[in-house]
Amino acid sequence: MSDSTATFGDPSSQVSLVLASSSPRRSELIAHLGLPVEVRPSDASEEVPADWMPDRIVEALSLRKAQAVAERLEAGGGRRIVVGSDTIVVLDGEVMGKPRDAADAVRMLSGLAGRVHEVYTGVTCIEAGADAVRTAHRVTRVRIRALSPVQIERYVATGEPMDKAGAYGIQELGALLVEGIEGDYFNVVGLPLSLLAELLSKFGIERP
Repeated sequence: MSDSTATFGDPSSQVSLVLASSSPRRSELIAHLGLPVEVRPSDASEEVPADWMPDRIVEALSLRKAQAVAERLEAGGGRRIVVGSDTIVVLDGEVMGKPRDAADAVRMLSGLAGRVHEVYTGVTCIEAGADAVRTAHRVTRVRIRALSPVQIERYVATGEPMDKAGAYGIQELGALLVEGIEGDYFNVVGLPLSLLAELLSKFGIERP
């Protein structure tokens, strides 16, 4: 976990969250914290050097997304914590983001079928208007059941894999592909809530 050495704001003041993501899944998850949430997609570049390790990738991209939104926020309105997140799938050292097209989705799923892979999610919290940043990541191991080429093609044809890292969504129809997980389920969905709660506690925000 990386962080600044800044003094955080008054934890007793009104707090709201700003989600630096257009993901409907992350919007649904962050609502569980019971705090006011504003959604502001970051549109930040997701390009990273090819030799970066998975943990560095997700932490750097979550930070980049959160910073992009924090820099555009207007002053005032009470305490606001910008939350950035990034998720990737890793199989035998290959980093899988979102598939480029249907053929790429088929390739990814063919590689994942019958095997265990890791899902990395990085989370960054930035207090707007204050020099306060916290970044961390979590890893979950996922086993995909054996799949025939026909099953893979049929799943890809639904369109569900196209906006998801690793070309599957564990919270949707893709749940039928998952044989088991070791670790945080919400990490695979795209926003590990327990990790986010830990980061928010560093800002004096306790949930629950």
